[in-house]
This record gives sequence, structure tokens and C-alpha cells, in this order.
Amino acid sequence: MPEALLKVTDLCKSFGGLRVNANVSFDLFTGECLALIGPNGAGKTTLIHQLSGFLTPDSGMVEFDGRDITHLPVHARAHLGLARSFQITSIIPSLSVLENVALAVQARTDNSLSFFGIAANEKILNDQAFEALKVVGFDSEAETIANNLSHGEKRILELAIAIAMKPKALLLDEPMAGIGRQESLRLINILKSLKSSYPLLLVEHDMEAVFALADRVAVLVYGRIIATGTPDEVRQNAEVKAAYLGESAAQ
Repeated sequence: MPEALLKVTDLCKSFGGLRVNANVSFDLFTGECLALIGPNGAGKTTLIHQLSGFLTPDSGMVEFDGRDITHLPVHARAHLGLARSFQITSIIPSLSVLENVALAVQARTDNSLSFFGIAANEKILNDQAFEALKVVGFDSEAETIANNLSHGEKRILELAIAIAMKPKALLLDEPMAGIGRQESLRLINILKSLKSSYPLLLVEHDMEAVFALADRVAVLVYGRIIATGTPDEVRQNAEVKAAYLGESAAQ
């Protein structure tokens, strides 16, 4: 069995007397997409906040690439290669698609545009940004102003921004939320092409996307993971059917 890239052990988080996550444990392995699903109020967002560094768990441990990152801030986790995309956007509407991604390259490399000379650095940053856009098939929109993109296209730009950070793994927080059928299919195909290079932890309500992308599925209900397995195993799990999927969705 390969070593887990992301390892979550007995993570707990409460707000006052409300237990939101209770002894949550799972692993994310290289080359896979692990989908985290569950009803509204299950604690998915709180869990993702703890993985990305926006919240500190009350107890438990988060390990990434063999290192304990439980108490590291967001920027430190990003520099280690754990990138979060969607819901919390980093797009600047007035800039072009390429400029938005170039800013992510600059943040990763800690380069000032004036350090080696503005012209030289712009080319270095833009070349790397353009490569990130090519990875997600969005290079044809490089000169488009971000504010002119559709909602689904902004999701693709956010993904390119994450890719520009040279991540080792991606946390995807409801990427299909608010986008139409065709844009959803486009994004699913992009993510399929990425998961061999970037392990994906996918938090998603769109079951079509989950079952199209996930190698394994973890089901979170009332703050606890009640089942983990392949999509087929989860579909047939009686407890999951009763708690979340329902009989018709699981068939």
C-alpha cells in the first residue's frame, strides 16, 4: 500500500457545545480523486477549512507529504503544495485571465516585478502562467478580462490559478456549484485529465460529477464519516442510502 500524501487522523472541531467534526479520519493517495460528500450541515466546509488552514482543529492531526501541518497557516500549506480552489475566489475581475494566473506564479516564486527588471520578469511570469492555462485548456482565453467570463469559465480560471501554484494536491470545494450542465461537463473532463498529476480531494453535491471523477468516496453525516469505499460500494451501502443518497439516487 502506498504512503498517503494527505493523512487526516481523528480530527475534531466544535463551536461552543456543537460538535461539527467528530474523529474524522481518511487518507488521500497519489493519483486518485477522493470525493467527500454529505448533506448540508454535515461539516464538510468546516473540515475543508481545517485542512486548508483557515481553522485549527480542537484535536487530531493533519499530515501532508509526511509532515505534520495541523497548526500551519494557510500560506505555509500552500507553499508546501496543498492548494485549495473554489468557493473562496482569488480572481481580480479587472485583470486579464493571463494576468490573474501570473499573479499566482509571482506569489509562488516570491518575485518582485522590479527585481530583475519589469520586462524580464513579466515574460517569466507570463510564460509560466500561460503553461498553467494550457494545462486546463484555457489558453485561448488568456487575453480575456476576467469580469467578462461566465461563472463556469471563472471556475476554470480558478483551477488554473491553483495549478500555477505547482501543487502536490488540490482541495476542490464544490467546483460545480452554480454552473450549468455544459460547463459542468467541461469541468469534469478537465478534472479527469488532472487527477493523475494532482491528487484531488473533491467536496461536491453534484452526484454525477462525484461518480464520474471519484476513485473513492467518503460520506460525512453529522460530522462523522459513516462510509468510505468505491463509488459502487457507497451506492450500495444501506446506511448511506438512508442517510444521504436515497434509494433512487443510489441505484
